[in-house]
Amino acid sequence: MFDTLQIQPVPISRRDSFNTRDKQTRELKPFYSGDIKILLLENISQKAVDILNKAGYQVEFHTKALDKDALIEKIKDVHVVGIRSKTKLTQEVLSHANKLIAIGCFCIGTNQVDLTYAASRGICVFNSPFSNSRSVAELVIAEIILLARQLGDRSREMHDGVWNKVSNNCYEIRGKTLGIIGYGHIGTQLGVLAESLGMHVIWYDILPLMPIGMSTAVESLDEVLAEADFVSCHVPETPETKNMIGARELALMKPGSYLINASRGTVVDIDALAASLKSGHLAGAAVDVYPKEPLANGPGFESPLRNCPNTLLTPHIGGSTEEAQRMIGIEVATAATKFVNTGASINAVNFAECDLRAIPSTDRTTVRIVNVHQNVPGVLRQINNILADYNVNKQISDSKGDVAYFMADVTVEDSKDINTIYEHVTAIGENIITRVLF
Repeated sequence: MFDTLQIQPVPISRRDSFNTRDKQTRELKPFYSGDIKILLLENISQKAVDILNKAGYQVEFHTKALDKDALIEKIKDVHVVGIRSKTKLTQEVLSHANKLIAIGCFCIGTNQVDLTYAASRGICVFNSPFSNSRSVAELVIAEIILLARQLGDRSREMHDGVWNKVSNNCYEIRGKTLGIIGYGHIGTQLGVLAESLGMHVIWYDILPLMPIGMSTAVESLDEVLAEADFVSCHVPETPETKNMIGARELALMKPGSYLINASRGTVVDIDALAASLKSGHLAGAAVDVYPKEPLANGPGFESPLRNCPNTLLTPHIGGSTEEAQRMIGIEVATAATKFVNTGASINAVNFAECDLRAIPSTDRTTVRIVNVHQNVPGVLRQINNILADYNVNKQISDSKGDVAYFMADVTVEDSKDINTIYEHVTAIGENIITRVLF
């Protein structure tokens, strides 16, 4: 009955979805899904490209980040943008994104996106907080061993033609204490791996969490620093974690201990760390993240940590494995596709998490209304007044901060009524974005 539908394309200005559980359910899509444009930057996994192409979208792929002016020009005409950590989606950039409805961060962090402003524009942000946990944990284990044996310095000396066979201040890691700051998905996996190598694991987190294996929670950050032979940071970038490891904290660490940071570049005061390494208070450090990172590969990296003794510097590669990037590609591309096609916002970062059970495949008269609006009193009443003359099969609404999200499956016998519903809902003063899915 909807073959002649005249509605114009909507100005589209992790837990599995219910819509995938039953093969007898109808696959939802936005009208004119072939017009959905996807911009992928920073060499997103081919698996993600395949998923988005299979959905029938127009996919534009770039191996590198774009400069701000090029990004602003590109983002004007796309409905979904996929990025990693280098692309900065600021308020200035997003203000030009007139059709954007979703951002896929193909990484753990989302601090490169203005989440609050994105939500205020009806733009849902997804990330992949767990898919690269194993890769990061394995890198940290490797760095612990490399630091304990001073292998970074020995390798560099050999490349310079210097034979320097020493055992002084080189250790096994068996029996040593690993202190983990932030006992999330990476921290727990790291603890398990470390224990399998004979290390004693202690950890500190601001949340009360269940210890895994034989690890032990301690009561404060200072206690971790004072007791651990190796300290590894695994916390997000927040105002509270900025420079949480500074000169004071480094002084609390045991003489001859080691610091590892594979979390966020603002967590450790780099100048203070360099001073602690050069003074000999710390026996070594491994750093994978930095306060400012280059936008592209090549020469020009500068840091006070360069040429510090027994210091491993890597270019933010903690999650850069084929396995991790493939899993991230699947997770984020799938979440973005479900949001575009069905409205499901499960595991969104800046939206309330909503979903509706699927529509039976035999039901050809039900459409899904998806609406983002300002979270103020009276909006739901207005929407439900508009839908009062129709059979509403199911609906859900939730809010996060100043933005609310509403979904409803409505039986519409006459295709002309879809235009009527769409026009009336979008006319609500607090409306941000309304979409119709069929």
